[in-house]
Amino acid sequence: MYGPGRQLESSGNSWAEEHGCSIACQGSVASAQPHAPASETGHFCTCLGYTMRRVVRQSKFRHVFGQAVKNDQCYDDIRVSRVTWDSSFCAVNPRFVAIIIEASGGGAFLVLPLHKTGRIDKSYPTVCGHTGPVLDIDWCPHNDQVIASGSEDCTVMVWQIPENGLTLSLTEPVVILEGHSKRVGIVAWHPTARNVLLSAGCDNAIIIWNVGTGEALINLDDMHSDMIYNVSWNRNGSLICTASKDKKVRVIDPRKQEIVAEKEKAHEGARPMRAIFLADGNVFTTGFSRMSERQLALWNPKNMQEPIALHEMDTSNGVLLPFYDPDTSIIYLCGKGDSSIRYFEITDESPYVHYLNTFSSKEPQRGMGYMPKRGLDVNKCEIARFFKLHERKCEPIIMTVPRKSDLFQDDLYPDTAGPEAALEAEEWFEGKNADPILISLKHGYIPGKNRDLKVVKKNILDSKPTANKKCDLINVPKKTTDMASVQNEAKLDEILKEIKSIKDTICNQDERISKLEQQMAKIAA
Repeated sequence: MYGPGRQLESSGNSWAEEHGCSIACQGSVASAQPHAPASETGHFCTCLGYTMRRVVRQSKFRHVFGQAVKNDQCYDDIRVSRVTWDSSFCAVNPRFVAIIIEASGGGAFLVLPLHKTGRIDKSYPTVCGHTGPVLDIDWCPHNDQVIASGSEDCTVMVWQIPENGLTLSLTEPVVILEGHSKRVGIVAWHPTARNVLLSAGCDNAIIIWNVGTGEALINLDDMHSDMIYNVSWNRNGSLICTASKDKKVRVIDPRKQEIVAEKEKAHEGARPMRAIFLADGNVFTTGFSRMSERQLALWNPKNMQEPIALHEMDTSNGVLLPFYDPDTSIIYLCGKGDSSIRYFEITDESPYVHYLNTFSSKEPQRGMGYMPKRGLDVNKCEIARFFKLHERKCEPIIMTVPRKSDLFQDDLYPDTAGPEAALEAEEWFEGKNADPILISLKHGYIPGKNRDLKVVKKNILDSKPTANKKCDLINVPKKTTDMASVQNEAKLDEILKEIKSIKDTICNQDERISKLEQQMAKIAA
């Protein structure tokens, strides 16, 4: 049974008791429609001698249903990571699915082209540069070939995946970001600014990086007194919200380095919480009550004294991972260890969080990946696609709105965030904000050519302390020559790196050729 009914029942049944009615509300939808006078519903209770009918809220998403794909469209024989960390272990974009896996002697994750379904060979190449288990991965929203990973080895690494997927294991990242003193459990790209990456570690610090230069430009190391469970950017990336082990939900302006809003004991239970921003600026949280019942809540950051809505769900102990679609205002809740996905619609009318339905299956989920809107099949009215991790496989689950027409359903697919960045990293760090650049899905999304991620590290020795303006005017020619030398050094580094990678490729190919020759010799013998 869906928990919000419990709260809504009380108001309904008090009206019923007042009028001599003895029926208690039952079931998921019935409980959300308490006994009410005729003026409100147009129907009366049977115990008062009248007929009663369930009144259901109108919504185009009421009949959304989930369906797992056939076995031959799953990704089989994958050793999904067993590390005890409450991240989703899976990241998806319109080209690739990435899955954190078990690896001896360090941390690794698989990157598979979406079409590479079926059994995955044990020798399939991996991304394996970390020296400790990988805890979190996140695809760059502005480049479908760039992925960031955080690990127990206290580093963040950013990787460039070849256009057609991996043919050899990848051990050299494009850039290593070092700044955390304990394991890094969260990585999250900025939604609108190119090359801006956030990381959060068990040192209770949040660092925001300019990946293009490899620099840590913002370090929020004194805002959290305990472990950070998750971090979420808002729609334009001007604010972040965090959920922490100290039971606080914080809304932070990272560039001003100040807490904008804060709620103590957002959920009173001791188990992990999650907090995410919605498109309208409200904050949605999941957590546990003091009695260990799972809860969901909606908050207005301008007034966090009381929640807009607070609903109890069930007594399961799995952490609820929320996935939010800003185009349809639907939130999907996937509990770790659950075998179901519940989904809700967020609206402006009470009770604000409306239960839609539940997708149930037999197997519990170890993790979950969520496809961005531009990767969906609009011809089949697909509004969400999940990649459910089992112990040994990854199973896509497709959420569909049933429609009779084959035409493009523009009410289901408003313009959505595209892959183009609205700002450069430098602009964002200077204080500019911009909403995502939207694209239409009317003719489907066709992935464009991604440009390579270039990292130009600044030479620290060349950077001088800023002097007064008069000195700046005198030293203009010297500054330009300094800049030129920095650029030349960066280009030289780039060329040397490219030469090294080509040499490595040649060495690998030589080894492969010699192995094949040996195999041929054995066959011939």
